[in-house]
Amino acid sequence: MAKYALRLIVLAYLAVLLIVPVGLIGWRTFEDGFGAFADALTTHSALHAFKVTLIVAGWAVVLNTLFGVLAALLLVRHRFPGKRLLSALIDLPLAVSPVVVGLALILVYGTFTPVGGWLEGRGIQIIFSTPGMVLATVFVCLPLVVRAIVPVLEELGDEQEQAARTLGAGGWQTFRRITLPGIRAALGYGIVLSLARALGEYGAVAVVSGRTVDQTQTLTLFVEERFENFDVHASYAAALALAAIAVVSLLATRLLRPKDGT
Repeated sequence: MAKYALRLIVLAYLAVLLIVPVGLIGWRTFEDGFGAFADALTTHSALHAFKVTLIVAGWAVVLNTLFGVLAALLLVRHRFPGKRLLSALIDLPLAVSPVVVGLALILVYGTFTPVGGWLEGRGIQIIFSTPGMVLATVFVCLPLVVRAIVPVLEELGDEQEQAARTLGAGGWQTFRRITLPGIRAALGYGIVLSLARALGEYGAVAVVSGRTVDQTQTLTLFVEERFENFDVHASYAAALALAAIAVVSLLATRLLRPKDGT
């Protein structure tokens, strides 16, 4: 009896927080037919928001993938002073509000700061442009690839890598033929998680982007802007598109999740 009660509680909780709200968005989106949904997502502003979102998320995933692999190898395969501090710093984005991240970036790279002023004097604008949005998204996604790879590297050990180096393999060759195949599933899992987080980021991007329509507006900002301007159908359509992307990402993570520690 208790088992069924627990199931009922969990299902009710999910229904209230997830199933019913998303279902209502889907219903409101398609109440005027699929044509209206397609029209809402093919306007110039919507397409530009998609484009900006993909650019920002793409760069964030690439940078976090490179950093994640290097940081995981450093944390697992090497001992050095400050290792615990570095590990804690990598997890910092999980504890810091994205809005605080955006504000911090403005204080460092804003027009009237030493760093930001020096960069803008050389034609490089960070805040209220794509580079600032990329930096904000990179920060909030920072731990995902690292934390997906670290436990797998620890489980694999370094015996095969040492054997390869003993046989004359170089560092890159060892990584490409020994390390990378071992962490491939975990790396893919971390990349998908990072992509899903980047696509849905709002707080930090909202602060550093300026929310300029058709310039620095991601899809999440497009949802807010359309809703505030009473174009609720476009807002629902974009929100449903984001939800669909999240579902696809969830399915991908289920397929790529490392099994049995490998």
